[in-house]
Amino acid sequence: MKHAPNFLALDLGAESGRAILGQISSGQLTLTEVHRFLNVPVRLPDGLHWDTPRLWTDVKEGICLAGRQVDGKLASVGVDTWGVDFGLLDRDGALIGIPYHYRDSRTDGMFEEAFRRVPKEEIFAQTGIQFLILNSLFQLLAMVVRKSPALEIAQTFLMTPDLFNYWLCGSKVSEFSIATTSQCYDTGKREWAWQLLERLGIPTHIFPEVVPSGTVLGKVAPWVAEEIGMSELMVVAPACHDTGSAVAGVPASSPNFGWISSGTWSIVGAELASPIINQKALEYNLTNEGGYGYSTRFCRNVMGLWLVQQCRRTWMQQGEEHSYPELTEMAAQAKPLQSILDPDRAEFLRPGDMPTRIREFCRRTKQPIPQTKGEIIRCVLEGIALRYRWIIERLEEVLGHPLDPIHIVGGGTKNQLLSQLTANALNRQVITGPVEATAAGNVIVQAIAMGDLASLEEGRALVRKSFPLQVFEPRDRSGWDEAYGRFLEILTLEA
Repeated sequence: MKHAPNFLALDLGAESGRAILGQISSGQLTLTEVHRFLNVPVRLPDGLHWDTPRLWTDVKEGICLAGRQVDGKLASVGVDTWGVDFGLLDRDGALIGIPYHYRDSRTDGMFEEAFRRVPKEEIFAQTGIQFLILNSLFQLLAMVVRKSPALEIAQTFLMTPDLFNYWLCGSKVSEFSIATTSQCYDTGKREWAWQLLERLGIPTHIFPEVVPSGTVLGKVAPWVAEEIGMSELMVVAPACHDTGSAVAGVPASSPNFGWISSGTWSIVGAELASPIINQKALEYNLTNEGGYGYSTRFCRNVMGLWLVQQCRRTWMQQGEEHSYPELTEMAAQAKPLQSILDPDRAEFLRPGDMPTRIREFCRRTKQPIPQTKGEIIRCVLEGIALRYRWIIERLEEVLGHPLDPIHIVGGGTKNQLLSQLTANALNRQVITGPVEATAAGNVIVQAIAMGDLASLEEGRALVRKSFPLQVFEPRDRSGWDEAYGRFLEILTLEA
């Protein structure tokens, strides 16, 4: 080992970003947050965008702070972000415009337009990806329909972490795990879905080479090195989709584990050797996203703690500020299982007055209307737990075997009430931690790429030794099965 085992994970989430220093020493992995920054979308006349230049400034600031902490002895840096969003480069490699936010409304109606051109079954057969209106495929189709000038002059399509990698080291490639989230990638052939893209009118020349998770992309570009003060720093593409990194960081020791990555979004799934693309997977809107080692994350998204975040934002705008722990405590004191919410309804996707939308959902479904903040948050958390149960049951049906144990990782594990409600809803044990599974997985893949770890199995064993885990057993289960029955009825009513 010629370098110090110091690695920097740049983990950009939908609400905030972190630069987390990972150090391996004496059989332990230590994670230290060196920089945290907000990720706030910007609404402009043409729609909702990410503040990408601001994020790039924070990326460089995080690298600088980490470098100072280890006297410049930083072996590599790896970026992971949310999925589906992208930037377009012109022929000179310049970014065309400010990348759109996946919650922008320009994709409204694009399901119908896509299925008019290519049947839904054919899209799924090629991509194996669940249908979400925010997917890159539908964002690109919206640009085609509107004859976007940006698309006409674009030469390169780069997903969000690929864009930051390009700025860091000049490498115009797409990493496997993030490419699969686009619904533009053929998971079976391991190449872009060329035929599908052509039939939708999306220019195919813009799509770059796809490289495996763990690819060493090269040293930082000279102009970046000058800003950060490190010329030998290597850029590694970990699992660049944050969920791909989170799953790499799951402290599992058995092959049939289930996982829940909990945060702004929750993703519930299993880790497989290859995709499952069949009628049941399509019917249940399950997805086959990529992971480290060309593994498959067979899973489905849940709207997750986004609803809590939007409730909190609405109340702050009304002059009533509460921390997340305060809101969780209010929910813990509220009466359980009064109103059943499906967190994945379309009306909950866009930013806005979430408490009003939740009350309207309950009114429309003829349920008690939650009045207090605690009742609203309790309704959300219970709805998330019930949706977890629905997905896990469908995954187990398609797989033909139980998922055991169930690991919950990510920032959502700080909400211990949600973890307990999940154990109750599933009627099985769940294991939570680490909170920073995404950073841990990011660092593990970097360490493998740089020769400091031999395998993912060794990395997961390192996580198990390095971080405390918490076990939640089912309790207070009275009413949960009846509530799940009501949840299933709501799914039927709202279909």
